[in-house]
Amino acid sequence: MRIAVIGAGGVGGYFGARLSEAGEDVVFVARGAHLDAMKRQGLKIYSALGDMHLTNVQCTDNTHEIGPVDIVMIAVKLWATDEAIQAAKPLLKAKTGIISLQNGILAEDKLKETYPEKYVMGGVANIAALIEEPGVIRHNGNMASLIFGELDNSTSERAQLLFNSCQAANIKVEIPKDINLAIWEKYIRLVTMSAMTTLCRMPIGPIRNDTETRNLLVQILSEIIEVAKAKGLTFGGNVVNDQLSIIDGYPPSMVASMCGDLRRGYRLEVPWFSGTVAKLGESLNIPTPANAFVYTALKLFEDGKPEEAQT
Repeated sequence: MRIAVIGAGGVGGYFGARLSEAGEDVVFVARGAHLDAMKRQGLKIYSALGDMHLTNVQCTDNTHEIGPVDIVMIAVKLWATDEAIQAAKPLLKAKTGIISLQNGILAEDKLKETYPEKYVMGGVANIAALIEEPGVIRHNGNMASLIFGELDNSTSERAQLLFNSCQAANIKVEIPKDINLAIWEKYIRLVTMSAMTTLCRMPIGPIRNDTETRNLLVQILSEIIEVAKAKGLTFGGNVVNDQLSIIDGYPPSMVASMCGDLRRGYRLEVPWFSGTVAKLGESLNIPTPANAFVYTALKLFEDGKPEEAQT
């Protein structure tokens, strides 16, 4: 398959590299020092699942140079979503699929505002990875999987072809029965983990083990689930316990990427995480005090570390 990856950071860089190494025709869309490094020395991946060094990388900052592709993967930070959506335009042909592998629950709606719905697919990436230095991706832990499918959950040739390509690249992959539910299930855990590890400046282990911080974690998680239900999502079983069980299975040292962004003084995705939960709760008349508190506590850092911040 011919695949364009818009955003060659931890998510796009890792999965794009795996697919490229397996023989797929992958083009990375990147910029700045990371793009320059990939052009000079290729793309290196350090991972417990196997290191890689792609020495001949197709990469550019101009999507007009690429031509039509079979799949567009969008893997930029959420504040760059609009730019990435516009950048995808020259990549489309009749059966191209556009999959957002971003965090959050808003990307698919944004894509449908720009493109006919036939182009838009749903996607979830589960991985902890980042740009360690220009041209180098560091994958932390063993979690690395992709979930994707058509928004109407129909069977499609493009989804099956991508599924086959991922399997050939030894990527753990799934086409779920309900891609929208899969997106929300990740969002529930992601917002909870991002909120707690960033707010506490701590990995998940101590947070889970302390009674008060665990109670706040459960409240944040429960509020997101109530908002999801009000949006029409249907969960099986005891969804709070099920999602909490997954979080309890994470390595004690695990932190959300937003915690790392805060430490490094980078922009935060908190408006799209707890901030979005609070806004949706207000519009749906669902109380979300814990998520509103998290957003309020972190909002002054959402554009990066302010000059007035204490170290």
